[in-house]
Amino acid sequence: MHKAQYKETEEKLKQHPLSTWLKNRKWKWFHHQIETAMKASLGHDVLVLAPTGAGKTLSGFLPSFLDIYDKGSNGCLHTLYISPLKALTVDVHRNITRPIESLNLPITYETRTGDTPSGKRKRQRISPPDFLMTTPESLALLLSYEEAASYFSQLRFVIIDELHTFFDNKRGDLLSLNLERVASLAPQAVRVGLSATINKPRQALEWLSRDIGSLVEVQQAAKPKIEILETSSRIPWSGHSAKHVIENIYENISAAGMSIIFVNTRAQAEFLFQELWQINDNHRRIALHHGSLERDLRRKVEASMAAGKLDCVVATSSLDLGLDWAEIDLVIQIGAPKGVSRLIQRVGRSNHRIDQPSRAILVPTNRFEYLECLAAKLEIESGSMDGANFRVGGLDVLAQHLLGTACSGDFYADALYAEVIRATPYNKLDRTEFDAVIDFVTNGGYALKTYPQYNRLLETAHGTYSLRDGKIAKQYRMNIGTIVESPMLKVKLRNRTLGNIEENFILNLSQGDTFLFGGMVLKFERLHDADVLVSKTKNSEAQIPSYAGGRLPLTTNLASAVRLLIGDKTNWEGLPSQIQDWLTMQDNRSHLPDDKKLITEVFEFKKRFYFIVYTFSGRNANQTLGFLLLRRMRRAGLKPMGFSISDYALAVWSVKPVEDAEKLLEASIMVDDFEEWLEETPLLKRLFRDAAIISGLVERRHPGQVKTGRQILFSSDLIYDVLRRYEPDHIILKAVRRDATEGLIDAERLASTLADFQDNIICRKLDYISPMAVPLVMQISKESTVWSELTDDIFAESEEEIIRAARVESLH
Repeated sequence: MHKAQYKETEEKLKQHPLSTWLKNRKWKWFHHQIETAMKASLGHDVLVLAPTGAGKTLSGFLPSFLDIYDKGSNGCLHTLYISPLKALTVDVHRNITRPIESLNLPITYETRTGDTPSGKRKRQRISPPDFLMTTPESLALLLSYEEAASYFSQLRFVIIDELHTFFDNKRGDLLSLNLERVASLAPQAVRVGLSATINKPRQALEWLSRDIGSLVEVQQAAKPKIEILETSSRIPWSGHSAKHVIENIYENISAAGMSIIFVNTRAQAEFLFQELWQINDNHRRIALHHGSLERDLRRKVEASMAAGKLDCVVATSSLDLGLDWAEIDLVIQIGAPKGVSRLIQRVGRSNHRIDQPSRAILVPTNRFEYLECLAAKLEIESGSMDGANFRVGGLDVLAQHLLGTACSGDFYADALYAEVIRATPYNKLDRTEFDAVIDFVTNGGYALKTYPQYNRLLETAHGTYSLRDGKIAKQYRMNIGTIVESPMLKVKLRNRTLGNIEENFILNLSQGDTFLFGGMVLKFERLHDADVLVSKTKNSEAQIPSYAGGRLPLTTNLASAVRLLIGDKTNWEGLPSQIQDWLTMQDNRSHLPDDKKLITEVFEFKKRFYFIVYTFSGRNANQTLGFLLLRRMRRAGLKPMGFSISDYALAVWSVKPVEDAEKLLEASIMVDDFEEWLEETPLLKRLFRDAAIISGLVERRHPGQVKTGRQILFSSDLIYDVLRRYEPDHIILKAVRRDATEGLIDAERLASTLADFQDNIICRKLDYISPMAVPLVMQISKESTVWSELTDDIFAESEEEIIRAARVESLH
């Protein structure tokens, strides 16, 4: 049966004009493309997992091309393509333009994003194209109109590109709910998901599929060629600049045709671009691309790349996803990749063909990063992938969806509940919680029901729910979406504004914590609206490290791989001698971290005692542990002074030494201390702001007006205080508590780490700094130094002092 259907699909393709178009370019159909078309023709939802260059986009559109060729266009929406990026939507539109225009196919196709002119969007609602390329937010908007049922009724296919980017976030929650809404309006519409290779394909298929789902997996024909940059320079102990190998990087991009240099932060991108430009004697055409640049500048760089007018682009994750650029010969990754799947995605930008190996060079910027780069390389060679995370759907997102559904027409609660729990993130949603969300959308809940602005729905005599006022639909459409920008906050010392700081840094601070800003050590007093109120302190050093905004999180899989690499000496063969000597000295003087034990160290340096914990749990989890340890150590009378973190370890320094590491790191720290700390920080209040915006409790936009960050904070803080006092079990507060364990504080990962090693904590009490602790102590020195014109000289002197104190001169 399968062979006959496959043969039939193959014959259909031979008769389709696309086959002629491929033949003229000396291409041919891949097996997975034919299989995708066959499965979709049977009404199966299909998930295509394939590496870069495997023709995923054409696989996704092929069922649509075949179907519309057989039946013709009926003037209704035929295929909906959904992408996580506007730029990817535009790129795919450009790519399908080529065959459609070359063959003069009778297919209309357009994009619809936030950048689409309002007149065109209005026309698309009345007269839709055959193929519409859009984003999750624009889909939610289309579903909110009263004509949604007729608009989507003839839909045949839904294509979701880069599907893996939707599994672990609220944007994916909203998309999953809207896919089920589409399924109710167009039950015949087949879903085709396109994704990079992931380690949980069956779970991904379940997330995508309505009922019957088919998996099409494509193996990489040629494994990528990944090397770690060889240099005679000394690998730095700490830092992230790659300044020591700038000339080596420039030599590689000069020898390549077109190259992309990926970095992990915007600051790195700016620094590297400037450094390369200063030594650009060969006049290479180098450009910069990151999310903070103006949209027009980014589009200009993208267009120049596509036209082959650039030699090199320095980019952040803004170019990670599957944009089909010009011929890329080389990818250079600066710094540790932080994840195996992320590295595969980036490496796949080069040699965009399935039968040719992608080429990449990894450039570690410090010693720990060298270990991470090698671990990532070994994981890719062995075929190991990062674990895909599938989250439970957010209740604030559900509230937004329920209001959007009401905007399109009346609904019955029973029918809508049945529809909602078909979405995988909500398949375990309790009916009681669902009803609580409906109550919230109806009148705001017990504490808010007397305020008219929160009375948005009414229950009719027929038992349905409907909008109380048509104006509410307009407000909903102006505020749709789940992406809430994190604002910059003003740092205020009395009436004087010192500057702006990223909100994410402030969220974890408790009153009295000190931090370095503008060359001063400041004490955090409290948040007031969008202002960070601070006072001066006599302390010469800050307790809390400076905020490293925009850093990518280290994945659990790669963290485990680094542990295994360090703990098993048979893996050291590929390491340079200076890294091997460093690890050997650590083994001789202290203990090597591995996958079975949690290693801690205590030593004295400059009349203070350091407590080092090698968690390998990532920066967010380590920062949370740092705050919790400060609390426990204060109660134990150890007089902690501050802490510093990396992805791999945490250092706390104190007046008195830690005597009982096991007791400090008991798993109970994630219960009692965690709850107390969470209540003291502004984190819950700020998470409430996000949930209030997403759920529609606070609206950012009104006709002719956009609320300022200060106005939004004032509104959400006021509501938060009211609910905490009068309705502490409010459904949105419940949603916020769930959110609190994810993201910035990574509490679940930290709790898992402490639980896994609870009976295997080793504490080494040392006479001086261990070799592996040297990078952290150097980092502390940098974070604690007030900037001046002599800063570089001070850093150099401090580094030499630490090296002498650690007795690692032979490694330097």
